[in-house]
Amino acid sequence: MPAQDELIAYYPVLASLPHFTDDLDERALLSIPAKISLFQEGDICHGFPLLLKGQIRVFKQSGNGREIELYRIEPGESCIVSTTCLIQHTPYQARAETETDTLLYQLNPTQFEHSLQHPGFCHYILTLYSERVIDLMEQVENVAFRSLEARLAARLLGHGSTIHITHAQLARELGSVREIISRLLKRLETGGSIHLNRERIDIINPRALRQIAENL
Repeated sequence: MPAQDELIAYYPVLASLPHFTDDLDERALLSIPAKISLFQEGDICHGFPLLLKGQIRVFKQSGNGREIELYRIEPGESCIVSTTCLIQHTPYQARAETETDTLLYQLNPTQFEHSLQHPGFCHYILTLYSERVIDLMEQVENVAFRSLEARLAARLLGHGSTIHITHAQLARELGSVREIISRLLKRLETGGSIHLNRERIDIINPRALRQIAENL
């Protein structure tokens, strides 16, 4: 199987599972285009994703269409929402979609349950949970204790002098709506911190943005 070496490289714990490479199934290697829904709330979980290429966004969505991002999955990581569904035999409680063209291998529920019998894989799952819990605690702290303008300024930092993103994407990530984000961006532009272009934001004064971001 062509992806076998990549799987072991990104997920070394798999090498310790007895007969894992013998049970690999090429039909479980999924190539998925960007902006495709992987699961929605209420769906049944059909496997444990092991990401080899691309990026996946996991988020909650309200009835009026507002979203808040829970976390993103990069190659070498996996999904605690899927993990919870498989362990508790419950439907998904969030949604996920591919951000870019994605390649993943999906352990079926039986393979996942067998893997949990091995200490190395259990340790990997516990580590995954602990890392995501820290991320989610930070997310809760940001939403509860920081202004939307401060969170927006923080999101714009750390990407160099230019960030390619739409107002709608920023709104989804920050759990707001496009109109409010556009208004805040215009305020930042008027203040000389940024310059707005079509699907692109130029960072003019990162120091001023940092001051806004740190203003809790």
